[in-house]
This record gives sequence, structure tokens and C-alpha cells, in this order.
Amino acid sequence: MVGLFLAALTLGLLIFAAQLLRGAVQSRMADEGVSPPARERVFTVNVVRAESDTVVPVLETFGEIQSRRMLELRAPVGGRVVDLAPGFEDGGTVREGEVLVRIDPVEAQSAVDSAEADLADARAEERDAARNLALARDELAAAEEQAVLRTRAYERQRDLAERGVGTATATETAELAASSARGAVLSRRQAAAQGEARVDQAATRILRAELALAEAQRRLAETAVVAPFDGTLSETNVVAGRLVAANERLAELIDPDDLEVSFRVSTAQYSRLLDASGDLVKTDVAVELDAAGVDLIARGRISRASVTAGEGATGRLIFAALERPVGFKPGDFVTVRVREPALADVIRLPAAAMDATGEVLVLTEEDRLEGIAVELVRRQGDDILVRGPVIGRDVVEARSPLLGAGIGVRPLRRPAPEDDATADAEGTAAEGQQPGAEAMLELSDERRARLVAFVEGNTRMPEDAKARVLARLAEPLVPARMVARIEDRMGG
Repeated sequence: MVGLFLAALTLGLLIFAAQLLRGAVQSRMADEGVSPPARERVFTVNVVRAESDTVVPVLETFGEIQSRRMLELRAPVGGRVVDLAPGFEDGGTVREGEVLVRIDPVEAQSAVDSAEADLADARAEERDAARNLALARDELAAAEEQAVLRTRAYERQRDLAERGVGTATATETAELAASSARGAVLSRRQAAAQGEARVDQAATRILRAELALAEAQRRLAETAVVAPFDGTLSETNVVAGRLVAANERLAELIDPDDLEVSFRVSTAQYSRLLDASGDLVKTDVAVELDAAGVDLIARGRISRASVTAGEGATGRLIFAALERPVGFKPGDFVTVRVREPALADVIRLPAAAMDATGEVLVLTEEDRLEGIAVELVRRQGDDILVRGPVIGRDVVEARSPLLGAGIGVRPLRRPAPEDDATADAEGTAAEGQQPGAEAMLELSDERRARLVAFVEGNTRMPEDAKARVLARLAEPLVPARMVARIEDRMGG
């Protein structure tokens, strides 16, 4: 009876619950639906105030450091290398006038001795010819005097014969003697002429002997390869005792203090570096080399442009001479920033603010967007320089497919972007200097030791840059940017 009572009670409760549920559903379906009022969607956007200013654009490209004075050292003569300078090695420093390589001079010295002996023989021959010429001239003078005496004797004998005192035989004898004397004079003149010719030949022989001696001395001097200027050796490929051929390449001498950077720009960029007369503007450049957390920076000035575009290349190749390029080496791949002529009345905006049609979105007084077309003047990294009727208005920093003309927005304003690239080109950033607002890190002893070990083991970093990095790592607070660069090179 209790079980039947409980079952009946449960069934009654289920029926009551079903009726309550059915009534609630019917009441809900009977009510009229009321939809909430629709609200306009408002987007939050970052805006920047458009201000007109005079901006110095900076052309950024990549270039290669090279020396303005490079010389291939080649062997002028062939032979065996008998001596090398102590600094004749890859990276060795040499001074002007220092003997770098000496080739066996035995044969060259023998040639010099032989040429000196030939010159001594030629000079002795000249002295002998001069003495013979003097004797020949004396004999000619004596023969001329004898001829004069013979002629007078013949004339006197002829006068006696005309007066009937002398005989015809005596006259003929005197005439024959005078003729013989004249013949002797001609013979002595010929001997004197031969003596003069011998003297001339001796002078020519001396000249040839002197030329041969100078040639032998030059070849002897060429056995020693001398440094023509102060520099550093590279790519040395000779050792003592090796046989070298004439004109064989021994090494390359580079002046590490007279450096320049070569960089290539497009034709359009090159045209912006020309003045009104079409000449290349000798503008300033800044060269930067990222050296394991320390930026090596050198200043320079454009010096010239290549006369040809280059085989298989486009654009123009420009060269700039560097001033005090401390830490730079020929072959370094660097970033080059070139100051272009200033642009007046331009507006600097983020590059994402303009779409493909050259339009930017600006705010109206009701915080709605309005599209305005602007003229693109120049691109500067992540920024653009434009001209247009947007001066003094708020411009949306970055466009998106959700934004368009007439859309209401909630603006978040910030100052206009600074011209970091121009500031760097003007020299506000010094070598190794870090920005004042840069984040600093406090390193653990293990992490600091790992960074110091990596920097000390880096053989490619210049010693002065390495000293600066180690000094920064020894400080209690280390720039986060430097730590990130070093750890990036460490692979972690």
C-alpha cells in the first residue's frame, strides 16, 4: 500500500510539472517579440596630427668598404726567394720603403760587375783613342811644316833655273820632294780623321756600357720588392726558398686608413642627387656596421660616380670617401645613409596611412572619417612624405578593410613620428652611443659570463669595438638591445 501511494504521488507530480511547462511555453509564444534598438559600431583608431615641415630625406642602401689605395705586389724578376720581411704575412703591417721580399741577387750582381768591367774597358779605350788622336794631329802638323819647306825649296830651285844658274835635274828633284811632302800631309790627315772616328766610337761604347750598367743595376734593384706606402698585407702566397717566376703575384698591399664605400642606387634615386647643372652633389653620408651589439659609424662625403652602369647591373654606382673609419676593414658590408637635398612643405605620415590610390583617412569634427587624396613625395622606411590639404588635421595611422569614409571612430592621438633617419644622418647618434630611453637589463652572473666569453672569442670584431662591448657588459645594467644582438649571434 505504501508503494502504491508513492507511485501515485510521483505520477501526480510529473503531470503537474508537465502542465506548468506547457503553460509557460504557451505564455512565451503568446507574447509579442520586441527587438532591441540597433547601435552604430564605433572603431578605435590611432591618429596623428599632420604638420608641414622642411625635411631632409635620407636615402638608405647597402654598400661595401674598399680601400682607395690597393697594390698587387708581383715579382719583377724570377728566382729563388732568399729573404722575407718579419711582417710579411696576411694582416702584417709594413712601412714605406721597407724591403718585403728579396730574390737571390747573385746573377743580377754578376751582371752588374760585368757591366762595370765593360764600362771600364770603354773608358780605357776612350783614353787610348784620345792619345792616338793627339799623336796623329802632331804628325799632321809636322808633315804640313815639311811640306811647306819642300815647297819653298822647289820654288827657290825653279828661280835659280830661270836665271840659268840651276839645272833641270835639281829642279825636278825639288819638285818631286814637294809632291811627296804633300802626299805625306794627306796621309797624316787621314790618320787624324781615323783617330777622331775612334774617339767617337769610344764615346758611343761608353754610352752603351753605361746603359748596360744601368739596366744591370735596375735588375739588381728589382730583386728587392719594396713597399711603396704604409699599409697592410693581404693574400700572401710566398715563403722563403721558393722559386718564383717573373711577374708572379706575391701579395696585395692595402692602405687601411684611406677607405671609401661603394654603393649602388637606382636611376631615380641617382637623379635626386644631381644639382641644377646635372653634377653629382657632394653630400654627406653615414656608414654603419653592426658589430655584435655595437654600431660602428663613420662619416664621409660623396666623391664620384662610376662612369658606366656596370655589366649586368642596373642603377648607378657611387663612391664616398670616409673620414676616420675606425674599426672598418675593406670588404665590410655596411648600411649607407645619404642625405638628400631638403624638401620643403612636406608632411611625414606612417606608410600604412595611405592606400594604393593615394588617399588617406582624416577625422571630421564629428569624429567621422573622410578620404582625401594626397601626393606622395618620398618614402622613408616605414614613413612617407606627402603633400596635400591635410595640414593641421588628424590622419589615421593605419588603414584597414573595416575603415572607410563616413565611419564613426574613437581617436587615440599621439605625437607625429620623429625623423630618426634624418637625425642619424645629421650626427645625433655617435659611435656606440645608445638612446637615452633604451631598456636596460640586470644580468645574472652566468648570463654575463656567457656573453663576455662569446665577445672575447669573436676574432672578427675589431679590438676597439670589443673593448667597448666588454666595458658595457661589465656595468650593472646592460642595454637590452646589445644583449639581444649578441645572443642572436650566439644562437640563443
